Order: sequence, then structure tokens, then C-alpha cells
Amino acid sequence: MLSRSLPGPFGRPPAFAGAYRQIAAETGVVDATPHRLVTMLYDGFFEAIAEARGALRAGDHERKGKAIGRAVRIVEEGLRSGLNRDAGGALAENLNNLYSYVAVRLTQANLRNDETALDECQRLVQPLRDAWKSIAGPGGRTDA
Repeated sequence: MLSRSLPGPFGRPPAFAGAYRQIAAETGVVDATPHRLVTMLYDGFFEAIAEARGALRAGDHERKGKAIGRAVRIVEEGLRSGLNRDAGGALAENLNNLYSYVAVRLTQANLRNDETALDECQRLVQPLRDAWKSIAGPGGRTDA
């Protein structure tokens, strides 16, 4: 079970515990580690981008808007709000700025039906996801 006292990135109890619990409830992974839960946020972000891209190409504006909205919520309420900018220093501040930029670009992609903005957001976040996955727990597992 996820505890509110678990440290988040940079040693702070996660402000994004609500996003963690939502994802855990939706996927049935209630006892996942904080590392695994952040991985799930990244995975959810990329799933939302893929859904938005498909909906955009199909001309389904409602589904596109919902998918982009989900991606924005993951970035804002999950990834960005969990940063401890005091303890994380320049790295946390840079991540905060990047996540803010991604949220703006996603909003622009939604308003302008701009697939290149979706591509840009994916390219910007992909290295973070890859780096996060590379610091997996013992034995390379992100759920241990």
C-alpha cells in the first residue's frame, strides 16, 4: 500500500500522491514502489500522446482533447508537482521549467491541432523516461 510518508523525488513526500493513487487504482498496482509509480506516470504520458496523435489523425477532436488533457494532468499534477525545487536545486528547477514548457506546448497542440507539437513534447520527455528507467531498483526491476 502506498504510504503518504514515502519520499518523492529529491527526498520530499510526494505532492503527486493523488496522481499515484489514481494510477494505482486504475491499474491495480496498489503496492508499487515510488520509483515504479513515476515510471507509470511517464508511461501514461506516452500513452496519452499516442492516443492524441491517433485521434488527431482520425479527426476525433473530442478524444484528442481528452488525451491531451490527460497528458497535461500527468505532467502538471504528477511529474511537475512532485519536484522539490528547494532540495533538488538546479536540476529540479530545470525539470520544473521543462515540464511547464511541455504543458504549454501540449495546450497549443490541442488548440492548433498541431501534431508537430505532440512530437516535440514526446522528444523532450523521452530522455527523462529513459533515464528514470535506467535507475531501476535491484536487478533492474522498477517494482521491487
